[in-house]
Amino acid sequence: MATGLAKKLLSFSISSISGVSEGSYTLYNKTAGWLTSIRNASKKAGGSSRNKKGRARGKHRGIKKRDGVWVSQGTILVRQLGLNYHPGLNVGIGRDRTLFAKENGQVMMTTEKVNPNWDHRFIKRFYDELQNLEDVPIYKTYFHVITEPQKNNFKLVDQI
Repeated sequence: MATGLAKKLLSFSISSISGVSEGSYTLYNKTAGWLTSIRNASKKAGGSSRNKKGRARGKHRGIKKRDGVWVSQGTILVRQLGLNYHPGLNVGIGRDRTLFAKENGQVMMTTEKVNPNWDHRFIKRFYDELQNLEDVPIYKTYFHVITEPQKNNFKLVDQI
C-alpha cells in the first residue's frame, strides 16, 4: 500500500505538490523517506570593488624634512618623481629617487651653480639649448646632512 501511494505522488508534477517553494524539490526515497534538495547559488555574491572609480590616492611626494631640521640615519628627506633635488653630503638616493640621510645630523639645502659635461647625452637632451648661451648659469638644489663634529676626548693606546 505504501508503494502504491509513493507511485501516485511521483506521478504528479512537481509544481502540483503543495508546500514546495520555487527552487526546492521534494523527492521520496524508499530507504530514507522524504528528501528535500535545495538549490544553492553557483556564483559568489558581488561585493564592493577595491578599485574605486575617480581619482587615485595621492603618493605623498615632496620635501619631508626642511632646512635646519635634525634627522637620524635612514630618515627620508625627499620623495620625488623626477630628479628635482640631488643628493649631497651624507645623503643617499633610492631606486625611486627618494633622498635619505646616511648619517645623523642637521639637514642643509643648497642651490649651487653647476658646470655640466656637454658631451653627456642626458645633458644634451635637456640642456642643449643652453649650451651656446655662455652667460646663462644652470642651478641645482642639493640636500646635505651635516654631522656633529666628533668630540676630541680620546687618548692614544700608547699614552695610557
